Formats: sequence, structure tokens, C-alpha cells
Amino acid sequence: MLTIKIKMAITAVFLTAAALLSAQTQAQMAGKNVILVHGLQPAQLMRDNVTPQEVTSDGANYWSAFWSQYADDRLDWSSKSRLSADTAQRAYNKVMQWARTGFCNNGCVLVTHSTGDLVTRYMLDQQDVWTEAAGLQPLNILAVFDFAGAGGGSELAELALDVAGSSSWLTAPIRAAVNAWLGFTVTTENLGVLTDLRPAVARQTAMAPNSVPRLRFVGGGSEYLGATGGFLPGTDDGVVSLHSSCGGNAVKAVDSCVAYRALDGKQTSVSAPESLWYNHYPVLMGSKTHHGGTIGNQSGVLLSYVNNNLNPGVNVSFATQTTSSGWWLWKSTYNTVPGSDNQTMSNLVFNSVN
Repeated sequence: MLTIKIKMAITAVFLTAAALLSAQTQAQMAGKNVILVHGLQPAQLMRDNVTPQEVTSDGANYWSAFWSQYADDRLDWSSKSRLSADTAQRAYNKVMQWARTGFCNNGCVLVTHSTGDLVTRYMLDQQDVWTEAAGLQPLNILAVFDFAGAGGGSELAELALDVAGSSSWLTAPIRAAVNAWLGFTVTTENLGVLTDLRPAVARQTAMAPNSVPRLRFVGGGSEYLGATGGFLPGTDDGVVSLHSSCGGNAVKAVDSCVAYRALDGKQTSVSAPESLWYNHYPVLMGSKTHHGGTIGNQSGVLLSYVNNNLNPGVNVSFATQTTSSGWWLWKSTYNTVPGSDNQTMSNLVFNSVN
């Protein structure tokens, strides 16, 4: 009986391993392993503590709308942690795991959302040091796909720190905006990564030029019933202004990632970052795509483009179209991605690679 049980246990182990291998093969994007790095999770800030099990389960749930089915691994982190504390330790542990197992030997693609952009920049800045100290080869990261990237910070985080613990009627409008974003009244005890997400801090974090291309996918749609937009400079997605999500190297009120094309694809003169961070490439823009919609189920937005036919180890290419509307002096020309309004932004991106 004992022998039979041992054989059954061994068989179960092999079946589980085979299932995981099969899932990993199916999850890859263009034959490359996909790693997900999530953004801020406000619900975690409300808890007295976040257990390792909650970090893992929350990390999985974050991507459930689309990307979880294509993930080979994730870097999960707690929003209650400062970037240089527990989050850095988690990033280090993952880098060591991937380096020792050769997980990225054939190339990895990272997909980030919101604050995950900042977490990833920190990890990429440190990974050469970490792997060299351990006598390992650096990870072969081909590219990072940043959705609604908050690498340049969010002014809402600055506001959250300003009103933390305040009950003054003078700060009531700001508190209302912060509450709409986070879902609770912020105090000095539940700031966590918000401290690192302030633009002045985020823009001084891991700023050395990095060889990994950062492909940017941005939106300008309203979220939280428009409660937050008035506190963000220029066009925003309800949480992050375009100066951050486009990859601009300075805080500036802008309305597009490039000066010659609006978010809806209209060819026009529009305010844009004067320059971008090194190796940052805006790719797709959605005039009505909101913060969560970039990785969620939002569709019905005809997307415009900036860069196409990029090949940073994986080919990112999609169809484009040029259309016109109006008549004579009032005629407008638009550069968009045909059929993009019939799918989500993330689905379009995934299909453009495969």
C-alpha cells in the first residue's frame, strides 16, 4: 500500500510539472517569457499589514482582466512598502531566481502598469549589480511594455501626503479627490509607496540611462467621475499625467506624447514633452482610454500611434490608417490603428507582437 501511495505521489508531481510547463509554453509572447509588474493597490494601504500570501493573491488578481493568461511569472510587491525596503528585497529575490534558473536566457518581456513602471526601473537599475555580486549573468530583458506608466510619479501622491491626517475645510476638495482615487481617507500611517510616487521623488529614482527599451502605452480618459483630473497637469488618465506616462523627462502640462499628433490621432500642433527619457518610446495613445482601461476591459476607443514596427527583440507591428473628415479649410486628417476600437488596448498590443 505504501509503495502504491509513493508511486501515486510521484505521478502527481510529474503531472503537475508537465501542466506547469505546458501553461508556461502557452503563456509566452512571441516565444519569450512574460513577467508582470503590477501597480499601486490602495486596498493594501488600508490594512494593518499585508501577508506574503496576500501579496501573491493580490498580485494575481490585479492582472485578471487580460494579462494573467499570458504571464510566465510576476514580480508581486506590497503597496505598504517603500520602494527601497521590502519591495527592493522582493525584486532582488526574483532577479536571483530568474538568473539562477536561466528564465530569461532566451529573452524576457516585462509588462508593467502604473507604479509598476517605477518598480521596474529600480529593478533594472540594480539587476547588473545584484547578478554580478552573485557571479551570475544579467537577465536578458528585451523590452518593457509600460501601460499608464507612473515612472515620473503622480501629483495625486503628492496631494495624498499633503492632506494625510488633515480635517481642515480648506483641504476638503483635495481630500475628496484623493479619496476618490484611493477609496479611503489617507493618514500618515498608511502612505506606503505613495511617498516614492511623488513626482519629485520618482524622478530622482534610478535615473541612470538603461539599455532596455521602454515602450509606452498611454490614455487620456477620465476616471473616478472626473474628480481627480483637475489636480493633474495637462491631459491625464485619471491617475497619471501624460508627462509621466509618455516618458517625458520633466514635469510639464502636455496633451500628447508628440507635438504633431493628438491623442485621437489628429494631425495638429499640440503640447508634448520637450524630450523623453533615454530609450523611452511612446507607441499607442487613446484619447478616452482611462488608467485602468489600459490593462482592463475598456474598448470602443479608436487608438492612435506614435512609433510602429519596433523590434527590440520582439517585433511590435500593427496596421495603420490615414483618414480625413470635414471639408476644405476645416478638413482634418487622422492617423489611427484600424479596428482598435473593437478591442482593448492590451489585446491590441498582444496581437501586435504575435
